[in-house]
Amino acid sequence: MKRLVAYDLDGTLAESKQPIDPETAALLARLTKVALVAVISGGDWPQFEEQLIGKLPDDTDLDRLFLLPASGTKLYRFRARWDQVYAELFSEEERKRILKALASTVAEQGLGAARSWGDRIEYRGSQITFSGLGQRAPLDAKQAWDADFAKRKRLQAALIPLLPDFAVRVGGSTSIDITRKGIDKAYGMAKLAKASGIPADEMIFIGDALYPGGNDYPVHEAGFDTIGVRDVAETRRVTEAIALCLK
Repeated sequence: MKRLVAYDLDGTLAESKQPIDPETAALLARLTKVALVAVISGGDWPQFEEQLIGKLPDDTDLDRLFLLPASGTKLYRFRARWDQVYAELFSEEERKRILKALASTVAEQGLGAARSWGDRIEYRGSQITFSGLGQRAPLDAKQAWDADFAKRKRLQAALIPLLPDFAVRVGGSTSIDITRKGIDKAYGMAKLAKASGIPADEMIFIGDALYPGGNDYPVHEAGFDTIGVRDVAETRRVTEAIALCLK
């Protein structure tokens, strides 16, 4: 029996950079009554506050919720308020090296020429993320920009030899996530198992980027049970089925 259900955020629980919808939020609250629940995202803590925390119903059991921003390199728990349990941060030398590599490859591939809604490069302490159209781009523009992943796969291929000590992964609908090697969502799941006391075989992960190169794929590679979903609607169906099985 599964005792902990973990989710990706963008593309799984919510549309990219959008708030979780009321129906999905209600299902998540319902699930906290029968299981521990975790959310792991490439986004940083402010994104969790905007997309998730403020949208959960009052009957959500927050004590049974684990939040892991920046691909699992940070962990937050609720104890009368949301507290940070750990954070794995880049050194200044690592930060500068990644930003230099990103700036050069983005320029070489002409990816800085498109219209931008907000900053394209975001430093998240333990992760640096490139967003092709900026952090505040409208959903329709993001979905159209790189629907076949071609732009980001070219950027990923160019970055990997420049950053051999780091992991470079495709995430979200317009993003590339860069972390230290070994620091990914599988790492976050392992830390989650330790923090929750739940064995790995009693956990399951649900995400939309479980394909090779996707930022959810390391969870599958590490041997955790996973369920791949196409979109938020499928996540709702899966969540409802899990809640019924665990009731």
